[in-house]
Amino acid sequence: MDFSSDSLVIWKTAAVALWFLLFFAGERLAPAAPWPVTARPADTARPAGGLRRLGRNLALWLVNAGLSPLIVVPLSFWASEAALDWRPEAWSGWPGLLVDLVLLDFLIYWWHLANHRVPLLWRFHEIHHLDQFLDTTSAIRFHFGEVLLSALARAAVIYLLGFPFSSILAFEALLLMATLFHHSNLRLPAGLEAALSLLIITPSIHWVHHHARQSDTDSNYGTVFSFWDRLFASRSPTPRAPGMEIGVQDRPERPLAHLVVRPFLSAEMREAP
Repeated sequence: MDFSSDSLVIWKTAAVALWFLLFFAGERLAPAAPWPVTARPADTARPAGGLRRLGRNLALWLVNAGLSPLIVVPLSFWASEAALDWRPEAWSGWPGLLVDLVLLDFLIYWWHLANHRVPLLWRFHEIHHLDQFLDTTSAIRFHFGEVLLSALARAAVIYLLGFPFSSILAFEALLLMATLFHHSNLRLPAGLEAALSLLIITPSIHWVHHHARQSDTDSNYGTVFSFWDRLFASRSPTPRAPGMEIGVQDRPERPLAHLVVRPFLSAEMREAP
């Protein structure tokens, strides 16, 4: 990887880290939904305490943070260097970048949908959905198996469609910032969020996707732009409510060790208490 590519990776990492810190602080100063503090036997919609949950989410993220420079970034770079050379000259510069961003978001819409429809992919993606509350740390809570499968799928797309590495990094930055935003528990003015939701995925849209009701979990697949769900009729009519139950229907959150091995367990072992 040449120096310019290294610089792009560094700038992308710095921008996303700053964005994370801003929303992590903001959602604690102005939360949209009440924070879970203590466990109460009769209150299954409010998981126990913040620190234990944060520890699980950050531990899963740390594994993926190690995989990124070792596997994910080099694989994407290799795919862009070896990509099929068929892109027309007009598909370059700033217009080409904008086309790339929209096309990549279109493709990730379908990849997200596949993660809910294909049983093998759902085994890994379910780890993200088992979180029983949403904040910025939910946006970085993914099983390493899902990250590796996504990296392989992305490499295939890069190779076949010839995306330049700069477009991939720009989209990755946009994707991470959008994901942190729409998982966040930041309280937004209703009018502002309604206006933003016409174009991009906002917390009011994505929190419904994490609603512990199967019909809502299997909807609202958009990641950056909100019009894909309207276009392909996958938008849920359910409005977000501050006290809505988050998670996977009829399945509890699990300890960290179980989350790591869960995708590799049999169906009987995954359902065992």
